[in-house]
Amino acid sequence: MSAPRLTRRRVVIGALVVFAIGLAAAAAIALFGGSTPSSAAGLDNGSPITLLRVSRRDLSSQTEVSATLGYADPATVVQPTGTEPSALQQAQQAVTTSAGQEAAARAGLAADSATLEGATALLAADRQKLSVDCAGDQAGQAPSAPSQGASGANAGSGGSGGCAADAQSVSSGQDVLAQAQAKVATDRQSVASASAALASARAAVTAAQASATSYGPSSTYTQLPAVGAIVRVDGVLYEISGEPVVLLYGQVAPWRAFVPGMSPGRDVAELNRNLEALGFGASLGGDAYTGSTVAAVKRFQAAHGLPATGSLLLGSVVFAPSAIRVTAVTPTVGAAVQPGPVLTTTSLAREVTIALDAGQQTDVAVGDPVTITLPDNSTTPGRVTYVGTVATTPPSSDQGGGGGTSSPTIEVDVTPTDPAATGKLDQAPVSVSITTGQVHGALVVPVNALLALASGGYAVEVVGAGGVHHLVAVRTGLFDDADGYVQVTSSGLAAGQRVVVPSE
Repeated sequence: MSAPRLTRRRVVIGALVVFAIGLAAAAAIALFGGSTPSSAAGLDNGSPITLLRVSRRDLSSQTEVSATLGYADPATVVQPTGTEPSALQQAQQAVTTSAGQEAAARAGLAADSATLEGATALLAADRQKLSVDCAGDQAGQAPSAPSQGASGANAGSGGSGGCAADAQSVSSGQDVLAQAQAKVATDRQSVASASAALASARAAVTAAQASATSYGPSSTYTQLPAVGAIVRVDGVLYEISGEPVVLLYGQVAPWRAFVPGMSPGRDVAELNRNLEALGFGASLGGDAYTGSTVAAVKRFQAAHGLPATGSLLLGSVVFAPSAIRVTAVTPTVGAAVQPGPVLTTTSLAREVTIALDAGQQTDVAVGDPVTITLPDNSTTPGRVTYVGTVATTPPSSDQGGGGGTSSPTIEVDVTPTDPAATGKLDQAPVSVSITTGQVHGALVVPVNALLALASGGYAVEVVGAGGVHHLVAVRTGLFDDADGYVQVTSSGLAAGQRVVVPSE
């Protein structure tokens, strides 16, 4: 029992103290002097009374709080940020250009490598000829110009003219070879650079494809749902430039486009489950985007009048845990599509939300039964499904600037047992009685049978044999505010005994 409830009970019970004072003298004799009052008249203060029997019964205690009835799981459908179609096309064009540049560089390398091979072979032949023509005694002088000595003895030596020509050919061949080698080295650098550029362009396309959106700068909203509309799996949420955005079921919001070659993931597994459940494919490979997935996506797209590309770009499908109910629409028909909120939604589940005083957190637990009092004063049962663990302080209701404060609260959610009984109001104030304690087969008396003792604690006035009244001290347990009973324990009290209560 919470402290505020005990205070209220004490106030109520305090009203009975006047009656208790009238009994004090006789009670003192009964409790402390060992004597027994002789009759009811000895304790009677003239107030009308009723005799009720002590009984055993099941008790429960309740905490009554204000709450708000509405729909559960509020969420926002957001148009994702990503790569626009034009940017994706540019990235793809960059790949085409880079691939052409790499091919040209490789062709140049191949041609220059062939030239280098020819120069290498020619130089080898020239050197072989040089070694033959310049053989013998004059071989050592062959590479030099002929001697111009006075005798001219060597001028006409056999083969010396051919040796000199061979030497010149070898020298020229070495120059050609060096140039060919340099050209091939440059070509290899060009190929490496072109290959790196192509790899970068391909990486850019992969990233662009992963974040590719289904809308661009010229896209507009051509159809939007009405507030209150209910959309289920495979249903159309809205349309962009005439193309539908479809609802699928799942807990994971897509963070990338679904395209062939993408890595496995939970998002792919979620898509595959939907495609199988809707009959667009079977055995789609778990969390992998397989060829079977591509075929199933194409069938899904054809069924919705979309181009059968086999890819689902960001914004073309929306995932939600279950069917949704539209509560607000942000854009208008004809507005340009931009990243950001599109719809505010809830699930179809009814829910009651309580801002419970944080000090009462221990009084409430998941599974506690509750009674919900609706705006028309009818009641319906429910159960606590969530008890928050973070306390927040709501804005002060003090409008006078006096610095008033509010007590911290925690969120408590209640699910009605019969959702249909709660009506269809989007939001409505209700009250909730939360069962915070239960006891079975308790010894109970009416709450207004309790008498506050001057020394503290409580007693009840018992009427025994012959109508003799006497006070019996009791310890209180669980209070049942709804039925007006309280659990009591006492060695001097048993079921079937009669106790005095005010007639009113």
